[in-house]
Amino acid sequence: MKCLSKLKAAGVIAVVRGSEPNEALQACQAVVAGGMKGIEVTFTIPQTEQVITQLVEMYQHDPGIVIGAGTVLDATTARLAILAGAEFIVSPYFDAETASLCGLYQIPYLPGCLTITEMKTALQAGVDLVKLFPGSAFGPEIIKAFKAPLPQLNIMPTGGVNLTNLARWFEAGATCVGVGGNLFAAVETGEFDKVTQLARAYMTEFENLTREEEQDESVNFWRNDVALKNRGQ
Repeated sequence: MKCLSKLKAAGVIAVVRGSEPNEALQACQAVVAGGMKGIEVTFTIPQTEQVITQLVEMYQHDPGIVIGAGTVLDATTARLAILAGAEFIVSPYFDAETASLCGLYQIPYLPGCLTITEMKTALQAGVDLVKLFPGSAFGPEIIKAFKAPLPQLNIMPTGGVNLTNLARWFEAGATCVGVGGNLFAAVETGEFDKVTQLARAYMTEFENLTREEEQDESVNFWRNDVALKNRGQ
């Protein structure tokens, strides 16, 4: 799906919270200024659907930006978010009714899962990307353990992701990651420029990881090509 490709390309998804709508909008603008393309607007913000609509209008001419709704607790809230323009729905747990609604509207649903059983249930309901929440409960190494029996699983860890361990999460097999608390710590003091600086640091690290991965793939392709030619001689 197009939205899932955009989430993977975005790499680092900003999980936005705020005490009021304008603060949340400023926080979103700050991370976008820092190069982030994935925005998850949580329903802990007052008038969340209005914030989503404003962001969708604000960035409608930037095809790389993907805006979704987070902390969606039920199907009713999910429908409000979708009608407001949300391109994906994130919840802290799996909810079958929400999964069904998102399937009806063909909107990606990212439920929070913590066990292999929960992840299996989500996959059976048509989920394409699972939110590992809270990621801090395990750490990056758990992704390989989950993907051993379910190699088709796409995982977005959220909670416990920071600049120090970002590389470890992606090296372990994360499709993308969600970052919230540490990214927006400066919002409380109104220092949105610091949010932009930190967002830029996250994206620089992600871009470096992506570049290294592409280089490794090129080397492996070259080696395989040489090996095939040698066999043919």
